Amino acid sequence: MTDLVAVAHGTADPAGIAVVHEIVRQLARQRPDLPVSLGFVDLLTPALPSLVRRVTTDAAGAVVVPLLLSSGYHVYVDVAAEARRYPGRVHAAAALGPDPVLADILADRLGDLSRVDQVVLAAAGSSDPRALADCETTAALLAQRVDRPVHIGYVSGAGDRLPAVLARTPGRLAIATYLLAPGFFNTLVHRHAGPHPVTPPLAPDPRLATLALRRYDEAVAAVGPVRRGDCVRV
Repeated sequence: MTDLVAVAHGTADPAGIAVVHEIVRQLARQRPDLPVSLGFVDLLTPALPSLVRRVTTDAAGAVVVPLLLSSGYHVYVDVAAEARRYPGRVHAAAALGPDPVLADILADRLGDLSRVDQVVLAAAGSSDPRALADCETTAALLAQRVDRPVHIGYVSGAGDRLPAVLARTPGRLAIATYLLAPGFFNTLVHRHAGPHPVTPPLAPDPRLATLALRRYDEAVAAVGPVRRGDCVRV
C-alpha cells in the first residue's frame, strides 16, 4: 500500500500543534488500514525530507499530502522536491484548497449572517501568485455559499493587507479566518479585527481529513499502484 505522508506548516503555538495532530488522528480513524505519518516544512520535526527518507526505507511508495489551504512555495518547492528525489516512488498530492468543502466549513463557522452585509476572508498570504489565485477561488466559492460579497485581506506576503481591506469595506462585516490552525497568523487576524466578529480557524473538522484523503486518492489514481519490485532504492 502507498503510504500517506501528511505535511503541515509548523507553529510555535501548542494549540496549533495539537490541532494538526488531531487532523492526522482523524485521517487514521477514517482510514485505519492506511499507514499515515506527519512531517513539517518549518519549525517542527520531523522535517519533511527526513520523514520521507524514513518512510521510503520500508514502504513501496508514498503520497505527500499538503495540509495547506493553498498551493505556494511549500507545495511547489518543498513537496515537489521530495517527489523529484524519489522518482516513481514518492508523489505529490494537491493542496487542500481551493475546494467547496473549505467554503462549507467557512460558512458553518460564520453561522447566522442576518446582521452581516459583507465578509472579509482573512488569509495568511503568499509571495506566489498561484497561492493568491487559490484564495480568490475560495473567496468566490464562499460568496456563492453565503450569498454575500467576500473580500480577501492578507496578513503577510503579497496582496491587499487585512487592515486596509477592513478600513475600506463598508457595512456590517464578519471576518472568516482562512487559516488551518491557531498560531501567529491567527493572532494577527484578531489583532487587526477591531470590533468585527472573527471565526475560528478551520481545524479541527473531520471534513478536512476527508478532503485530505480525497487528495491522497486522487494522487494514487493518477499514478497507479506502486509495487516494490518496480522501485529502486535511492
